[in-house]
Amino acid sequence: MKTLVCISKAPDTTSKIAFTNNNTEFDTNGIQFIVNPYDEWYALVRALELKEAKGEGNVTIITVGKEDNDPIIRKALAIGADEAVRIDAEPTDALFVAKQIANYAKENDFDSVFAGKETIDYNGSQVAGMIAELLDWPYISLATKLEMDGDTATIERDIKGGSEAVEVSGHFVLSAAKGMAEQRIPNMRGIMAARKKPLNVVEPVEASKHTEIKNYELPPAKGDVKLVDPENVQELVDLLHNDAKVI
Repeated sequence: MKTLVCISKAPDTTSKIAFTNNNTEFDTNGIQFIVNPYDEWYALVRALELKEAKGEGNVTIITVGKEDNDPIIRKALAIGADEAVRIDAEPTDALFVAKQIANYAKENDFDSVFAGKETIDYNGSQVAGMIAELLDWPYISLATKLEMDGDTATIERDIKGGSEAVEVSGHFVLSAAKGMAEQRIPNMRGIMAARKKPLNVVEPVEASKHTEIKNYELPPAKGDVKLVDPENVQELVDLLHNDAKVI
Protein backbone atom coordinates (compact mmCIF):
# COMPACT_ATOMS: atom_id res chain seq x y z
CA MET A 1 0.00 0.00 0.00
CA LYS A 2 1.27 3.43 -0.91
CA THR A 3 0.31 5.82 1.90
CA LEU A 4 0.65 9.59 2.11
CA VAL A 5 0.74 10.89 5.69
CA CYS A 6 0.05 14.57 6.34
CA ILE A 7 2.16 16.17 9.05
CA SER A 8 2.35 19.69 10.37
CA LYS A 9 4.42 21.54 12.94
CA ALA A 10 2.87 22.76 16.15
CA PRO A 11 4.17 24.58 19.22
CA ASP A 12 5.31 22.38 22.06
CA THR A 13 2.57 22.30 24.70
CA THR A 14 4.90 23.92 27.26
CA SER A 15 5.40 27.00 25.05
CA LYS A 16 4.33 30.40 26.29
CA ILE A 17 2.02 31.86 23.67
CA ALA A 18 2.14 35.52 22.65
CA PHE A 19 1.13 37.65 19.65
CA THR A 20 2.70 40.54 17.75
CA ASN A 21 1.72 43.30 15.30
CA ASN A 22 -1.34 44.38 17.23
CA ASN A 23 -2.36 40.76 17.90
CA THR A 24 -2.53 39.85 14.22
CA GLU A 25 0.45 37.44 14.14
CA PHE A 26 1.61 34.56 16.27
CA ASP A 27 4.94 35.35 17.94
CA THR A 28 7.33 32.49 17.13
CA ASN A 29 10.27 33.88 19.12
CA GLY A 30 11.48 31.30 21.60
CA ILE A 31 8.91 28.70 20.52
CA GLN A 32 9.96 25.06 20.28
CA PHE A 33 8.09 23.39 17.43
CA ILE A 34 7.26 19.68 17.28
CA VAL A 35 5.50 17.33 14.89
CA ASN A 36 1.79 17.64 15.58
CA PRO A 37 1.17 14.68 17.94
CA TYR A 38 -2.00 13.40 16.25
CA ASP A 39 -0.11 13.26 12.93
CA GLU A 40 2.98 11.64 14.43
CA TRP A 41 1.77 9.27 17.14
CA TYR A 42 -1.33 7.94 15.41
CA ALA A 43 -1.43 8.58 11.64
CA LEU A 44 2.26 8.07 10.86
CA VAL A 45 2.95 5.23 13.28
CA ARG A 46 -0.11 3.23 12.15
CA ALA A 47 0.89 3.65 8.51
CA LEU A 48 4.35 2.32 9.37
CA GLU A 49 2.89 -0.61 11.33
CA LEU A 50 0.75 -1.65 8.37
CA LYS A 51 3.72 -1.48 6.02
CA GLU A 52 5.88 -3.51 8.40
CA ALA A 53 3.18 -6.15 8.92
CA LYS A 54 2.81 -6.65 5.18
CA GLY A 55 6.53 -6.47 4.48
CA GLU A 56 6.06 -4.08 1.57
CA GLY A 57 4.66 -0.70 0.70
CA ASN A 58 5.73 2.91 1.00
CA VAL A 59 5.01 5.64 3.54
CA THR A 60 5.58 9.21 2.39
CA ILE A 61 5.08 12.20 4.67
CA ILE A 62 3.93 15.54 3.31
CA THR A 63 3.65 19.03 4.74
CA VAL A 64 2.90 22.48 3.40
CA GLY A 65 5.36 25.10 4.61
CA LYS A 66 8.69 26.82 4.18
CA GLU A 67 12.15 25.55 5.07
CA ASP A 68 11.64 26.14 8.81
CA ASN A 69 9.53 22.93 8.65
CA ASP A 70 12.55 20.81 7.70
CA PRO A 71 13.57 19.86 11.29
CA ILE A 72 10.16 18.39 12.07
CA ILE A 73 10.17 16.61 8.71
CA ARG A 74 13.50 14.99 9.61
CA LYS A 75 12.01 13.92 12.95
CA ALA A 76 9.18 12.14 11.13
CA LEU A 77 11.67 10.52 8.77
CA ALA A 78 13.63 9.28 11.79
CA ILE A 79 10.52 7.51 13.05
CA GLY A 80 10.51 5.45 9.86
CA ALA A 81 8.87 7.23 6.92
CA ASP A 82 10.48 6.32 3.59
CA GLU A 83 10.54 9.78 2.06
CA ALA A 84 9.24 13.27 2.59
CA VAL A 85 7.63 16.00 0.52
CA ARG A 86 7.42 19.67 1.42
CA ILE A 87 5.12 21.88 -0.62
CA ASP A 88 7.08 25.14 -0.62
CA ALA A 89 4.36 27.59 0.43
CA GLU A 90 3.02 29.28 3.53
CA PRO A 91 -0.04 27.34 4.77
CA THR A 92 -2.43 30.26 4.51
CA ASP A 93 -5.63 28.39 5.33
CA ALA A 94 -7.05 24.85 5.52
CA LEU A 95 -8.44 24.76 1.97
CA PHE A 96 -5.15 25.99 0.50
CA VAL A 97 -3.29 23.22 2.35
CA ALA A 98 -5.84 20.58 1.32
CA LYS A 99 -5.58 21.56 -2.36
CA GLN A 100 -1.80 21.23 -2.30
CA ILE A 101 -1.90 17.78 -0.67
CA ALA A 102 -4.80 16.49 -2.79
CA ASN A 103 -3.04 17.54 -5.97
CA TYR A 104 0.16 15.74 -4.95
CA ALA A 105 -1.75 12.60 -3.92
CA LYS A 106 -3.59 12.51 -7.23
CA GLU A 107 -0.50 13.05 -9.37
CA ASN A 108 1.52 10.38 -7.55
CA ASP A 109 -1.10 7.62 -7.36
CA PHE A 110 -1.33 7.07 -3.60
CA ASP A 111 -3.72 4.44 -2.25
CA SER A 112 -4.62 6.30 0.93
CA VAL A 113 -4.06 9.54 2.81
CA PHE A 114 -3.69 9.60 6.61
CA ALA A 115 -3.76 12.62 8.89
CA GLY A 116 -4.18 13.34 12.57
CA LYS A 117 -7.72 14.27 13.60
CA GLU A 118 -6.60 17.88 14.24
CA THR A 119 -3.61 20.04 15.07
CA ILE A 120 -3.06 20.91 18.72
CA ASP A 121 -2.75 24.64 18.01
CA TYR A 122 -5.75 25.42 15.77
CA ASN A 123 -7.93 22.32 16.45
CA GLY A 124 -9.68 22.85 13.11
CA SER A 125 -10.22 19.23 11.98
CA GLN A 126 -10.72 20.52 8.43
CA VAL A 127 -7.85 19.48 6.16
CA ALA A 128 -8.43 15.72 5.93
CA GLY A 129 -12.10 16.10 5.06
CA MET A 130 -11.28 18.68 2.42
CA ILE A 131 -8.65 16.39 0.89
CA ALA A 132 -11.22 13.60 0.63
CA GLU A 133 -13.70 15.91 -1.08
CA LEU A 134 -11.10 17.18 -3.56
CA LEU A 135 -10.03 13.61 -4.40
CA ASP A 136 -13.61 12.28 -4.33
CA TRP A 137 -12.49 9.50 -1.97
CA PRO A 138 -14.33 8.06 1.05
CA TYR A 139 -13.47 9.83 4.31
CA ILE A 140 -13.38 8.21 7.75
CA SER A 141 -12.84 10.62 10.64
CA LEU A 142 -11.83 10.09 14.26
CA ALA A 143 -10.49 6.60 13.53
CA THR A 144 -9.17 4.69 16.55
CA LYS A 145 -8.41 1.32 14.93
CA LEU A 146 -7.45 0.25 11.41
CA GLU A 147 -6.85 -3.19 9.93
CA MET A 148 -6.15 -4.00 6.28
CA ASP A 149 -7.11 -7.14 4.35
CA GLY A 150 -5.91 -6.72 0.78
CA ASP A 151 -7.37 -3.42 -0.39
CA THR A 152 -10.19 -3.49 2.17
CA ALA A 153 -9.83 -1.45 5.35
CA THR A 154 -11.81 -2.18 8.50
CA ILE A 155 -11.90 0.93 10.65
CA GLU A 156 -13.32 1.72 14.06
CA ARG A 157 -14.16 5.34 14.76
CA ASP A 158 -15.49 7.38 17.66
CA ILE A 159 -19.06 8.59 17.47
CA LYS A 160 -21.23 10.35 20.03
CA GLY A 161 -21.98 7.89 22.78
CA GLY A 162 -19.87 5.05 21.43
CA SER A 163 -18.03 3.76 18.39
CA GLU A 164 -18.81 2.26 15.02
CA ALA A 165 -17.00 -0.07 12.62
CA VAL A 166 -16.92 0.60 8.88
CA GLU A 167 -15.35 -1.08 5.86
CA VAL A 168 -13.99 0.67 2.81
CA SER A 169 -12.37 -0.75 -0.31
CA GLY A 170 -9.93 1.04 -2.56
CA HIS A 171 -8.78 4.61 -1.99
CA PHE A 172 -9.69 6.41 1.25
CA VAL A 173 -8.74 9.33 3.50
CA LEU A 174 -8.54 8.82 7.25
CA SER A 175 -8.08 11.10 10.24
CA ALA A 176 -6.56 9.34 13.22
CA ALA A 177 -7.48 9.80 16.87
CA LYS A 178 -6.08 8.45 20.13
CA GLY A 179 -5.93 4.66 20.18
CA MET A 180 -4.83 4.17 16.58
CA ALA A 181 -1.21 3.44 17.57
CA GLU A 182 1.37 3.97 20.28
CA GLN A 183 4.02 6.69 20.15
CA ARG A 184 7.42 5.72 18.76
CA ILE A 185 10.66 7.30 19.91
CA PRO A 186 13.26 7.66 17.14
CA ASN A 187 16.40 5.64 17.85
CA MET A 188 19.93 6.59 16.84
CA ARG A 189 19.82 4.38 13.76
CA GLY A 190 16.63 6.06 12.60
CA ILE A 191 18.04 9.53 13.25
CA MET A 192 21.15 8.79 11.23
CA ALA A 193 19.15 7.22 8.40
CA ALA A 194 16.83 10.24 8.27
CA ARG A 195 19.72 12.43 7.17
CA LYS A 196 20.03 10.45 3.93
CA LYS A 197 16.36 10.00 3.12
CA PRO A 198 14.96 12.17 0.31
CA LEU A 199 13.18 15.40 1.16
CA ASN A 200 11.53 16.58 -2.03
CA VAL A 201 10.65 20.26 -2.19
CA VAL A 202 7.73 20.82 -4.57
CA GLU A 203 6.34 24.07 -5.93
CA PRO A 204 2.72 24.74 -4.93
CA VAL A 205 -0.18 24.67 -7.34
CA GLU A 206 -2.23 27.82 -7.73
CA ALA A 207 -4.94 28.05 -5.11
CA SER A 208 -6.94 30.98 -3.79
CA LYS A 209 -6.89 32.07 -0.18
CA HIS A 210 -10.44 32.05 1.16
CA THR A 211 -9.92 33.02 4.80
CA GLU A 212 -7.64 35.27 6.78
CA ILE A 213 -6.83 35.82 10.44
CA LYS A 214 -8.09 39.17 11.71
CA ASN A 215 -6.64 38.96 15.21
CA TYR A 216 -5.67 36.64 18.04
CA GLU A 217 -6.81 36.88 21.63
CA LEU A 218 -5.55 35.09 24.72
CA PRO A 219 -8.15 33.58 27.07
CA PRO A 220 -8.89 35.67 30.16
CA ALA A 221 -6.51 35.21 33.06
CA LYS A 222 -7.67 32.88 35.80
CA GLY A 223 -9.08 34.61 38.84
CA ASP A 224 -8.14 34.10 42.46
CA VAL A 225 -9.00 30.79 44.09
CA LYS A 226 -11.48 30.79 46.95
CA LEU A 227 -10.58 28.18 49.55
CA VAL A 228 -13.38 26.70 51.62
CA ASP A 229 -12.93 24.75 54.81
CA PRO A 230 -14.03 21.13 54.13
CA GLU A 231 -16.15 21.24 57.25
CA ASN A 232 -18.08 24.32 56.08
CA VAL A 233 -20.38 22.76 53.49
CA GLN A 234 -22.94 25.56 53.75
CA GLU A 235 -20.36 28.19 52.69
CA LEU A 236 -19.53 26.09 49.62
CA VAL A 237 -23.21 25.77 48.72
CA ASP A 238 -23.72 29.52 49.13
CA LEU A 239 -20.75 30.32 46.88
CA LEU A 240 -21.89 27.90 44.18
CA HIS A 241 -25.42 29.28 44.33
CA ASN A 242 -24.86 33.02 44.76
CA ASP A 243 -21.43 33.67 43.19
CA ALA A 244 -20.86 30.97 40.61
CA LYS A 245 -24.60 30.54 39.97
CA VAL A 246 -24.16 26.89 38.97
CA ILE A 247 -26.73 25.48 41.40
